[in-house]
Amino acid sequence: MGGVLGGFLPIWVLTGIGFASARGGVLGRGAEQALGRFAFHLAMPAVLFTTLIDTDPSRLANAGVLAFVASTAVVCAAGYLLHWKLFRTPHDQRVLGGMASGYVNAGNLGIPIAIGVLGDSSFIAAVLLFQPLVMMPVVLGALEAGAGGRVLRTLALLPVRNPVIGASVLAVAVAATGWDPPQVLLSPIAALGAAGVPTALVGLGMSLAGRRHDDEVATGGAAPRPAEPRAALWTAVALKLLAHPLLALAFCVLLDVEGDLRRAAIVCAALPTAQNVHVVATRYLPGTSTTRNTVLVTTALSMLTLTAAALL
Repeated sequence: MGGVLGGFLPIWVLTGIGFASARGGVLGRGAEQALGRFAFHLAMPAVLFTTLIDTDPSRLANAGVLAFVASTAVVCAAGYLLHWKLFRTPHDQRVLGGMASGYVNAGNLGIPIAIGVLGDSSFIAAVLLFQPLVMMPVVLGALEAGAGGRVLRTLALLPVRNPVIGASVLAVAVAATGWDPPQVLLSPIAALGAAGVPTALVGLGMSLAGRRHDDEVATGGAAPRPAEPRAALWTAVALKLLAHPLLALAFCVLLDVEGDLRRAAIVCAALPTAQNVHVVATRYLPGTSTTRNTVLVTTALSMLTLTAAALL
């Protein structure tokens, strides 16, 4: 128990520092966006590259990952159906409602937890590959198809526009070839990656301060959309933080997954909704606030549910 709590302590502290700095205006306006861009475009790709080049590609496919993928598919489908049948929302809101129910924050929060709590980053690496390479194309394809957009062009450019995907694919390719890059090349990448986890956590804490002007910046000042039912928000929160890890546990039992793999599958499923969900929402649903609130609420509450999942 002490080891689990000790692993979470730096996460709580750094997130708290980010929250306090945003509330106090220590870094000024725009700091959250700057830190987020630094982590997304530079530091996190460096972390993933240095992690995955030492990982056997065969470790990325196992029964634990299958349990996580199956639970994600079920909970996303449940979110879509509930938005359709219960809340009677349009197609684009159903797609994003399903995405918010199962697309986990594997980068900013998942990597620190994998390193500090699980002690192994191979499982979260598999999740990081699965979400942008499989889930994101499915979501973007559904949204583009509904909007009459260019589905194939959007999907083809995804690895180029997303440095996390590009770094992950490149690292897996290097690992598959068996090439051992020289240390003179890896050292600066590792140094850059060392800033990834603390930067991401401080930025995560700043986002929890809940600055309202961020939505206006992201949407170009678009007028807010008509409010969705508040029950839609809490349904997504319940699906993400409760149903998702419970489904992961159920599939682990079904597939006879035990030990560290079971723990990793459940903890990863208990991660909060990723901020990427709101980024997609601002592209296809300018002015929406439900996805943003889902990210904020699940992130805040996940500090409790993640600890419980890791302990249990």
